Formats: sequence, C-alpha cells, structure tokens
Amino acid sequence: MKPADAITCEALTRRFGDTVAVDGLDLSVRPGEMLALLGPNGAGKSTTVHMLTTMLPPTSGRGRVMGLDVTRHAREVRSLIGVVFQEPALDDRLTAWENLEFHAVLYGIAGRHRREAIQRALEWAELQGRAHHLVRTFSGGMKRRLELARALMHGPAVLFLDEPTLGLDPQGRRKLWEQIAALRSRGVTTLLTTHNMLEAEQCDRVAIIDRGQLLVVDTPSALKERSLGGPTLEDVFLQLTGRQLRDPDASPREWLLSFGRRGGEHTR
Repeated sequence: MKPADAITCEALTRRFGDTVAVDGLDLSVRPGEMLALLGPNGAGKSTTVHMLTTMLPPTSGRGRVMGLDVTRHAREVRSLIGVVFQEPALDDRLTAWENLEFHAVLYGIAGRHRREAIQRALEWAELQGRAHHLVRTFSGGMKRRLELARALMHGPAVLFLDEPTLGLDPQGRRKLWEQIAALRSRGVTTLLTTHNMLEAEQCDRVAIIDRGQLLVVDTPSALKERSLGGPTLEDVFLQLTGRQLRDPDASPREWLLSFGRRGGEHTR
C-alpha cells in the first residue's frame, strides 16, 4: 500500500535548549510534487530538512517519508532519499569520479552497475570531461551540479534541496534550476528551501514558515491572489513575515486568520 503523501510532518518539533527551532509543524508533500519552503533566516527551514533526512532527531512530533517514520526507520528512509545540503558536502581532495564512486558504494550499487551509474551521473551533470579532475578545481556551479547528480544516482523517490543555488552566478543558477525542474517528469518528489522567489514561483506549492511555525501553504498563484500587500510572491512573503508590515494592534495569529478567510488550502 502506497502512502497518501510522500512527506508528512505531524506536530514536528525541535528544541535546542530553550530555543524552539521548529514548533509543531504540520505539513505534507504529495507524491511527485515540488514544494518550496520559504522563511526568513532562522525560521526553521534547514532544521526541518535535517529532521526529515534523519540527520537530527525530532524533540517531539513525527516525520514520515514515503510512510516510514524518520526516527524508527532511519536506515530505510535514507535509502529512499537524495539530499543536497546548504553547505557543500563533496570531498574536494577527490575527483568527481571518486566522489560519485564513494556514494555508489554507500548506497549499495553493485560493482557491475556502478561504472554505468557514475557515467550517467557525469553526463547528467555535463561533467564528462572533468571526471578525473579534483573537485577543488571546480566552480561553484560545477560542484552543485555534481552534488545534485550524486544525490540522484541511486534513484531516490524523494529529493531534499536546501538552498541548492546559493552562491551561484546567474548562468550557474539557471542551469541547475533547469535540471531540478526536469526532475518533475521523472516523478521525483522534491522539497526545496530557497530565498529566491523566482525559484519558488516554479514550484507546485509554497509553504511559508516563521519562528518554526507554518504560516500558510498554497499554490503561488493562489497566495498572490489572497495577498493585500502586493502582486508578487515576495509581497506575500513580506506581508506574512516582515514585522514592519504587521498590524501592531493585532497578534500574528489574528492577522493570519484574517488572511486565511480570503480562501486557500491551509492557514495556521
């Protein structure tokens, strides 16, 4: 029996001492969907990704990937996901081929298929000619393409991308985004964190979080239609998270309830 949702968060919470980084998050991502997670710095985006990818245990609540609990079934979850973290995770003392080979071994890609898998990954990243060059000689865009190709080598059902285009020039960002967007045709479920509103616009739905709480989730067009702050997704984002745009006479929850009454899938 297949799970109804590819990713599920139920009251997912993470505390660091007295600091609540993620506060009772309820969120789901449908199979094959690309969902953008937006929020100011420190909103809890990366912490959420770390919990869902089994890197960090939740303090309370539950996270599931393809129906599997991320705490009780961590090994099985890892076999189903691909991850590109915000911070580079390549070994720049190795070549592109060696980085991919190491990943293939970790994921149990058999020796007779490993070479083909590595060659396909290099072709997908358009790095065939740099296969045996040290990664330390690569540009930021080349490293990001290699990281994404590596994350896809074992055929994951779910892909987590934590600000994957951070620090790239316009050409590198566009090329990487074209490759990310093409994953939809392969039916890969993608959870993407980003500060780039144009990237978020290309996703099926956008979830905005602040102070560890989900504020709203809907399609980009629906969010813009509901906004009184302006016609763009950035206007919606600032309306929800920018202090200068909040009514000082109303609590954030009261404002959000008012926002939600104008329609949409979810408000908190």
